[in-house]
Amino acid sequence: MQSSVNPSGNPTETWQPPTTTGAPAPRAEVPDAVATKRHYGRWAAVVVLAAIALGAAKSLVQNPQLEWDVVGQFLLDGQILEGLGQTLLLSVVSMVVASAIGLVFGFFRLSANPVLRTVGSLYVWVFRSVPALIQILFWGNLALFAPRLGIGIPGTGWSLVSAPTNDVLSPFAASIVALSIANGAYLAEIIRSGLLSVDEGQHLASSALGLTWWQAQRKVILPQALRVMIPPAGNQFITLLKETSLVSVIAGGDILSHAENISGYNLRTIELLIVAAIWYLVVTSAATIGQNIVERRTARGIAQQRRKAKADAARTPKEASL
Repeated sequence: MQSSVNPSGNPTETWQPPTTTGAPAPRAEVPDAVATKRHYGRWAAVVVLAAIALGAAKSLVQNPQLEWDVVGQFLLDGQILEGLGQTLLLSVVSMVVASAIGLVFGFFRLSANPVLRTVGSLYVWVFRSVPALIQILFWGNLALFAPRLGIGIPGTGWSLVSAPTNDVLSPFAASIVALSIANGAYLAEIIRSGLLSVDEGQHLASSALGLTWWQAQRKVILPQALRVMIPPAGNQFITLLKETSLVSVIAGGDILSHAENISGYNLRTIELLIVAAIWYLVVTSAATIGQNIVERRTARGIAQQRRKAKADAARTPKEASL
């Protein structure tokens, strides 16, 4: 308490906070460590799965009926490598043709024309419903239904070009036709979903800029839709790589066809199947890595936009406080 004199001469008292001479009271110590949850079930599952995998691998390696030296002998055999090249060529060509087919019928599915929309829907319905193996067998045995293929006027018997079906559709060509048509139906739906993912405002903005329909699709719509289409399209290509094994039923020249031909004279069927399986693992793994690289490159713009949005959101409170 302190006293002072006001202008009228009367003393006034002013309150002063009490002073402490002792040390401040100690604060309670809060531990920095945070208790972590133990996942014993996960470790138990890992141990069980590892034991099962090791047991399966041991039984496979030590099986006396398997001759692993035969697997090593034919892993880099000339016929096997030729079949591998045919498999890759078949996959790439079929994917390119299927993408072109899917692009056309994907636009048909979104067309305002009811005829085109119906044609696109029928194509997708039919060729997604019929198994790929049946389609391969159909095109591989088309000569039983149409001995000759030609171009002419229907119903008149007059043709410009005509040739035996087996000369036009070799097993390899029939395999490309079957796989392209079958996978084109799936890619049509992938492309349709990608086009639908683009906001309608992009179409309006393209029209406002004076772009034609094709210019808008090529310069504005499709580049944005690719980010949505690439992941499922990559999965479809990997599926196509494995579907090439189906063409062995018509001797399409793939790696499985060559493996079956070799096993036909050395009678080591399982060993040659393991060789084919190893190469399928290699090519599908390479395709998966390529798909991941392409996805990261196409998603780079989105990642930059997200980082910029986070930076702007973090900067806004600081600017508001100033």
